[in-house]
Amino acid sequence: RPLVRHSLKTCLSWAVMRDVFYPERDRIRAMFEKNKSLRDPGAIERAIEDGEKTLDGYAHPDPYTVPSSYGGSKYARNPPPPGIEILYDFGRERGTTPGPDGHYR
Repeated sequence: RPLVRHSLKTCLSWAVMRDVFYPERDRIRAMFEKNKSLRDPGAIERAIEDGEKTLDGYAHPDPYTVPSSYGGSKYARNPPPPGIEILYDFGRERGTTPGPDGHYR
């Protein structure tokens, strides 16, 4: 299953438009369906190795990344401007809170 998923994600990096992606998805699915009846562990291992080699040949130089995830186009786009700090003790700054004697500390 991971090889199928990785194959589809790699295909989506090359064919972003859905009308191009769907036929390629069906072609990839047919390749996996062809090997569905394999029962010999050695044959299954060879088929997986061949699939991984084929997938490595299709690796995209700039794979698609979800914009908001790490490495995406929107990740950390707007860093906070310099000179602005967050007050975690808002309302409890020195001199703004009365003490037990009523004087501000």
